[in-house]
Amino acid sequence: MRILIKVVITAIALWAATALIDGITLGDQDTAHRALTLLCVAVIFGLVNAVIKPIVKTLGCAFYILTLGLIGLVVNGLLLWLTSAIADRLDLPFHVSGFWPAFWGAIVVGIVGWLLHVLIPGDDDKDDD
Repeated sequence: MRILIKVVITAIALWAATALIDGITLGDQDTAHRALTLLCVAVIFGLVNAVIKPIVKTLGCAFYILTLGLIGLVVNGLLLWLTSAIADRLDLPFHVSGFWPAFWGAIVVGIVGWLLHVLIPGDDDKDDD
């Protein structure tokens, strides 16, 4: 259940990025197809983050330390851009047109996702008494 909540939260955050950032687009479809596309892209984004991000963090540990973690913003943007490329290969109408839209989109996705996680309590918020 927790994974489904995280996927829905990520889909909402991706929708916010498409609404706020020029260069991140969602194809011209009806609402149901847009929602399904966003859910699919959210799953792809989650898988990309789960598989590739730990590898990048491990290999780029020195850059994280050197930049006090700010390189993480660049990494998140590149992961969103990679998600767009994977979605394109899967014929999903989600597109990020370049690095800067990906960079700003990743910031929007991060902030909106964090806000929704704070507002929607999940299994993470249980006390371990």
